[in-house]
Amino acid sequence: MKKESSWIKSTCAYCGVGCGIKSRINNNGQLDIKGDEEHPANKGKLCTKGLTLAETLINENRMLTPQILNKPVGWNEALDEAALQLQDVINHYGANAVAFYISGQLLTEDYYVINKLAKGFIGTANIDTNSRLCMSSAVAGHQRAFGEDCVAGCYDDLEAAEVVILTGSNLAWCHPVLFQLLKQAQKEHNTKIVVIDPRHTASCDIADLHLAITPGSDVALFNGLLSYLHNHNKFDQDYINAHTNNIEAALATALTQDTNISQLTGISEEQLHTFYQLFANHPRTVTVYSQGVNQSVSGTDKVNAIINCHLATGRIGKPGATPFSITGQPNAMGGREVGGLATTLAAHLSFDRHDHWQLLSDFWQTDKLVTQPGLKAVDMFDAIAAGTIKAVWIIATNPAASLPNSNKINQALAQCPCMIVSDCVNDNDTLRHATIKLPAQGWSEKSGTVTNSERCISRQRRLLPTQGEAKPDWWIINQIANRMGFKDSFNYTNEAQIFAEHVALTSVNNHPNHTPRLLNLSGLSHLTEHDYDTLVPQQWPINGAGITHQRLFSDGVFPTKNGRACFIATPYHPLITQRSASYPLLLNTGRVRDQWHTMTRTGLAASLADHIQQPLISVHPTDANHYHINDNQLVTVTSHSGEAIFRVRITTDVSPKQAFIAIHWTQQNASTGSVCVLIDEQCDPISGQPQYKATAIQLTPLTYTTDAILTTTKAVAFTELPSSTALYWVCKKVKAGYQYCISSNLTPSALEQILMMYFMHSTQHDLRAITHNSRRAVIFEHGRSIRSLLILPHDNHHYFTTSSNIIDHDINDLKVHQFLNGEDKLIDTDIVCVCKQITKQQLIDTIASNKVQDLSTLSRITTAGTGCGSCCTEIENLLNNNQD
Repeated sequence: MKKESSWIKSTCAYCGVGCGIKSRINNNGQLDIKGDEEHPANKGKLCTKGLTLAETLINENRMLTPQILNKPVGWNEALDEAALQLQDVINHYGANAVAFYISGQLLTEDYYVINKLAKGFIGTANIDTNSRLCMSSAVAGHQRAFGEDCVAGCYDDLEAAEVVILTGSNLAWCHPVLFQLLKQAQKEHNTKIVVIDPRHTASCDIADLHLAITPGSDVALFNGLLSYLHNHNKFDQDYINAHTNNIEAALATALTQDTNISQLTGISEEQLHTFYQLFANHPRTVTVYSQGVNQSVSGTDKVNAIINCHLATGRIGKPGATPFSITGQPNAMGGREVGGLATTLAAHLSFDRHDHWQLLSDFWQTDKLVTQPGLKAVDMFDAIAAGTIKAVWIIATNPAASLPNSNKINQALAQCPCMIVSDCVNDNDTLRHATIKLPAQGWSEKSGTVTNSERCISRQRRLLPTQGEAKPDWWIINQIANRMGFKDSFNYTNEAQIFAEHVALTSVNNHPNHTPRLLNLSGLSHLTEHDYDTLVPQQWPINGAGITHQRLFSDGVFPTKNGRACFIATPYHPLITQRSASYPLLLNTGRVRDQWHTMTRTGLAASLADHIQQPLISVHPTDANHYHINDNQLVTVTSHSGEAIFRVRITTDVSPKQAFIAIHWTQQNASTGSVCVLIDEQCDPISGQPQYKATAIQLTPLTYTTDAILTTTKAVAFTELPSSTALYWVCKKVKAGYQYCISSNLTPSALEQILMMYFMHSTQHDLRAITHNSRRAVIFEHGRSIRSLLILPHDNHHYFTTSSNIIDHDINDLKVHQFLNGEDKLIDTDIVCVCKQITKQQLIDTIASNKVQDLSTLSRITTAGTGCGSCCTEIENLLNNNQD
């Protein structure tokens, strides 16, 4: 038996909370993971995704070797070809014919090197990041108000606040560890919680006030708040006079807005009064904003409308009083620090300042530094479609699935002459178009730093050996830069050297005489490689003065020319949509509790697949009645951009004439479940962030005759089937394999024939059975089951989420014969508690049989809710809804 290794500290791979983890290899050679009690972000807590990280470390779908036109090659050949093609495009069409699209999942060191190569040496600013899609409006808002992209607050403010406002943030599902922190604060300090969201989310379950705002009207709401504060003498005039500019313009705009805020926002006068009073009368107020604010054609103005209210009351830089942007990716903040966006330069330097250009040119020792912003994400891919960009290098992201109007994105990438992709996976929507594929290390193999939403820099450490021939992203970039003639400036041998250069850049001319940038890491200037390896989490600025910073702007000084924050006039403009009689519903998008982005990682964990198992569209009962749609029925959803198929969830969580779809499903796990096919290309004119929250759609109910559940040890390709075989399918990970839920208009016998022919053939042994209403088959190899098939008549009123998983069972196993004889139980309920694998029906049955009245009793009996705690609000709802 192997001896357990010692615990290694690192960071979680998922959201911007930046949780610390501890990991070790156990006696079975597997990775154990738990929360790091000493990390300031999470203090030992983890959500379901973090707790199941080890489940995602499997060999399937890993890119293990470089490829050119899908043929494996050696590293030298792949790197030579990539550099040659990039240089050839530059020689023939100029540097602006080259583009880079990168990711908030990169480490800061990776981000720094690719940004340096693009903007400093190739000479193109056409480098953008998927952070454009989730937080660029916050960046632009911070820059306009503060003079620099700085998040003022810290997580402790959630505990210190009297009032916490969650606007456009479903904290319960998107940042569960922070939600648990807030929930505990509410219990201990009676914190008042306001949720501003068009739909009822899990975050609303602890809210004192839910404002079901009309989509897109946030500016009107916060302009109304600013007017209210002024009219009720709640401004902090001393703070305004001493520390701000331009209150007159912002206030005049707010006061001239239509006075009927209730009509504009859809919020009752009574609720508006309650909200405005809560803000006005509680000095310790935190406003948390995320994608619901940012992903809008008015996202930047929304951010500034929020900040205006905090500046007017002096609620910034103080314990429990701050506007607080919460990020969605593990290192989106680190990417912002090194200039990953097309509109920014490294180290928070600015395109607007000539002295910043000179500083960066001198530091990098280059005469090719760009001095104008490049193309933002949507514009960049438009340029690829138009053929003005001839080469694109995509790193650690999947724009073919995540950008709006994804049909157009796929067409653009398919025709791009040079498309290089660096990734740790071997197949996704984007990789299918790649001409050169470069295998990158994945989480658990990489080493570097990340920065979380409260500006805390943490080390991500290598936990496991690298699979195949994968390399660090910074190494790949460094090698191609060398081959393009930039060896003297790209001679890094490890990530510590890159971090040291980043640190040095943040401190150059960064002192009071030069309008200091708050991003200052000069206190880390003397780190040795050993110091870097053992670096503990710490929050910037780290300026060497021995000060531990938590909140920014506590001294009322801002990184603007005159040291004052700026009020920004934010005129309200009604939401521009293409709603019509043909497209009457307004589609909102977002995340679900246990999945993340396009599921390339979370989709590998079987335990995470059971809470919400299929791509669903939530619609209100009145709309379902209007369309004659049943719960669980499949529908075609159509917009001006495209169409896709989703299963209906009828719920009052959404308002009439509105709908909601989660973002996670792609071509890898559903036949037509990608919501970005539907999203229009409207963007905020300042930030360039797409509007994912307001797309006009229509619904068309679908009717199928036959359902099937195919369970298999290895993933199958439905593209192998004849084009005439029109199937709807969705895939989820199960223990020892994958399970496909299929709907078809074929007869049961015809569907069985096709599926058996393509996916159920065996040279060894198979068993088949026909029960009174189903057809069943099991395929065996070496006496173990490798595939099973169940076919049933379709039922528009009901569907089964899974059948018995008999994969990897012995041919004589009782469960196999129960399956074949139709004696197994079809499971038609979702998992509520992922940590303990407790289903909704188990909880309902326990509540009824034991007459359970409270969460603690139910948790004691079932263990549900005793893991990460993310499911507790859902369990409490079950308790409330299932009392006699």
